[in-house]
Amino acid sequence: MNKKIRVAVGLSGGVDSSVTAALLLEQGFDVIGVFMKNWDDELVRTPIMDGCTSAEDQEDARKVAKILNMPFHIMHFEKEYWDKVFANFISEYRRGRTPNPDVLCNKYIKFGYFLKIAIKELKVDFIATGHYVRKVKSEKLKVKSYELLAAVDKNKDQSYFIYALNQKQLAKALFPIGDLTKPEVRELAKKFGLPTADKKDSQGICFVGEVQLKEFLKQWIKPHKGDIITIDNKKIGKHDGAEYFTIGQRHGLNIGGGIPYYVVSKNIRKNIVYVAAGTTHPKLFKKELEVKNINWISGQAPKFPVKVSARIRYRQPLQKATLFKIQDTRYKIRVVFDDPQRAVTPGQSIVFYDKETMLGGGIIIS
Repeated sequence: MNKKIRVAVGLSGGVDSSVTAALLLEQGFDVIGVFMKNWDDELVRTPIMDGCTSAEDQEDARKVAKILNMPFHIMHFEKEYWDKVFANFISEYRRGRTPNPDVLCNKYIKFGYFLKIAIKELKVDFIATGHYVRKVKSEKLKVKSYELLAAVDKNKDQSYFIYALNQKQLAKALFPIGDLTKPEVRELAKKFGLPTADKKDSQGICFVGEVQLKEFLKQWIKPHKGDIITIDNKKIGKHDGAEYFTIGQRHGLNIGGGIPYYVVSKNIRKNIVYVAAGTTHPKLFKKELEVKNINWISGQAPKFPVKVSARIRYRQPLQKATLFKIQDTRYKIRVVFDDPQRAVTPGQSIVFYDKETMLGGGIIIS
């Protein structure tokens, strides 16, 4: 029994965190449910929002805590979320990049402020989340440390989103559902009588929800007309803001003629979107890229060059690559893939693996 070990579970109002709490209680831990209030729904004008609002998620989290008969708290991180996550999200789009707010959300909010305050004010020993990932003790280093492994359910593995964590954060984190598949989690939710058992998974921006991205961005980036130009310099259309588009995008270009065009690059200063025809056009592919803001889960960089598996977007099948150190810099590396990669997108994350072990990752520069 682990009755003396206290754990704060981040209850999102979804099935994964609900089952996380139930499993920990079943294992004998002293569990506290915490809903993190990080977003003001009034900032999102309808009909942009699709799916559950923050208020609905909060109520679902409260119901789960009541059914499981555990304490329930609400922690407010609206300002912290805005400063550390959302301001970066908007800033990156304004610069023409496509950010991944979930990575910063995990680093600064869930495993940053939440972890710190839960330990200080709730006197917990650990925090737990409903991430599909596995934490194990490292056998490679002499000092006590941890490794992160991909989840058993490869379709739900979320190691991609938590590559920016450090050893201090991992030491205080638990991931109880990393050994389970999604269907198993839903069955457990039914077994425990949880109201979230059949609740739809959220696919939106971390803590914001599912939004129509372009309309959402218009609240912070005003539309301004520009040209859509092919790679051989033919103007074939108009757009209302290069910032709204991402590399590899097809929909939303509003180009007639029946030929599928895809975004291959953007010039933010001139407000131009460049496109190429066809899904396999060479301009859509890159074999090399540069990465910044590197974080290694172990706290130690590998000896370069090093062969790894990598993915440049969530759920992409792992790709073979070699990492090279860029001279005179500690936080940038060059990645050379064995095979060219489609739609390499500046601002997105690239994450590195050694078989099932997630090594770390960084932000794609170019």
